[in-house]
Amino acid sequence: MEIFLLLGYFALVVFAVRPIAAQLRQPLIQHLVFASAAILSLLWWFRAGIYEGLDVHFLWLTAVTLTLGWRWALFSSALATFTTYFMGNLGIHELGAYGLIGCALPIFFSYSAYVFAYHNLPRHFIVYIFFCSFIVAAGSIALKMLIYALYVNKLGLYSWPILFDNYLLLIPLLLFPEGLLNGMMMTLLVIYKPEWVKTFNDKEYLNGK
Repeated sequence: MEIFLLLGYFALVVFAVRPIAAQLRQPLIQHLVFASAAILSLLWWFRAGIYEGLDVHFLWLTAVTLTLGWRWALFSSALATFTTYFMGNLGIHELGAYGLIGCALPIFFSYSAYVFAYHNLPRHFIVYIFFCSFIVAAGSIALKMLIYALYVNKLGLYSWPILFDNYLLLIPLLLFPEGLLNGMMMTLLVIYKPEWVKTFNDKEYLNGK
């Protein structure tokens, strides 16, 4: 099963990036994509856990998604995932599930929430920061951990008492820090470097507000 997940993740990344691959020739895209991958790799290096495979760490994927868009966010997180593997923090059998559940799922959740907010909520700076960045980032890490717990339980790796006591119980402790990390990053970016943020437009979110 692990090999099919890995192949599926690889195919998803290729499918996402292929239509925009030519953009990688632009210096700004290069800098943002590879800098994001480097920061993700460093952030994911710091993790904690008692049982193998039940490590927890901050994601920071909502900020990356809002900055790069979902396609480049998938590519950047894939680079970070394989870097994490080569640094010895992931086993080859974990790559597929980590990529699909730990990266693709939060990215699609974050971008879907942004699209929902864009079309259904007031286009205001506060909405963008508080909802699209803070609340959605907190929701993305909770969703990722819940789905991953279902996955490892389905494989028979850990029982629900172990998952609840040593993994799911940590969700409330991670919600606020994850939301704050992403919210602060997006606040700084849209104030000082709005041209770096693909999903933000001064005219829509700031002018006349």
